[in-house]
Amino acid sequence: MRVHLVDGTYELFRHFYGGPPVTDASGKERGAVVGVIQTLLGMLEEGATHIGVATDHIIESFRNELYPGYKTGEGIDPLLREQFEPLETAIAALGVVVWPMVEVEADDALAAAAAAAVSDPRVEQVVICTPDKDLAQCVRGDRVVQLDRRAGEVRNADAVIAKFGVPPASIADYLALVGDSSDGFPGLPGWGPKAASAVLARYGRLEDIPASVTDWEVTPRGAAKLAGTLRERWNDAMLFRTLATLRTDQPAVTVDGLEYRGPASGFEALAASWGRPKLFIRAQTLAAGRRT
Repeated sequence: MRVHLVDGTYELFRHFYGGPPVTDASGKERGAVVGVIQTLLGMLEEGATHIGVATDHIIESFRNELYPGYKTGEGIDPLLREQFEPLETAIAALGVVVWPMVEVEADDALAAAAAAAVSDPRVEQVVICTPDKDLAQCVRGDRVVQLDRRAGEVRNADAVIAKFGVPPASIADYLALVGDSSDGFPGLPGWGPKAASAVLARYGRLEDIPASVTDWEVTPRGAAKLAGTLRERWNDAMLFRTLATLRTDQPAVTVDGLEYRGPASGFEALAASWGRPKLFIRAQTLAAGRRT
């Protein structure tokens, strides 16, 4: 079997900025929610059988307590923000497992679900549906891959190396050096992608990089300055790696629980309220097909 894990927050943003508006029966904007539901139905119609969606119930997480500059919900368009909880309700009504995260982030939930799924010998492949670079740390050969649905790109371990210059196991270290603007931490001064990939391709982890540049077996431009910065900003590097490292302790996931069995009783009314009754018919048809 193949398990599909979807970044619901990313999909909500994508459809909000790239899809048409949809007003529900009460006059509230629900275009992004409808777009995500259509995406999930499309995946199921294309053959997905076991699927889970992670969402950021709130944007803030434990990482905001570790680093004040970490991303927050500030600046999110109110029309988008007010669709966060309705999305979770809609996904559950569709009959797809949804994990609304509070203490940790949606990316952590995807990492936890991927770890649980790959430990099940029945699972041939886990497909993590998001372009977020921090999820590249979860890739394992061809068995756990990352899918950028918008670009149509599947990223296995070899593709991670081709893109970042380091294997999945070094992604958190790589982000600690170069930073991640989407998450709000800057990395270390002078450490660009080329230098970080060159050094980590040789040493793998920050702890294994020699303190003295004279002991380095690679010499990127400005190596002496880079080595000095790493020594001087070591605590920052450790903090940034902690921010970039995905947790796998929640939610609890079972592969059997991800199997799609059809919509819940409230999905028909919900689809009707969007003026999209055919969404319910599509879900019903899928459920009937799974029973035969």
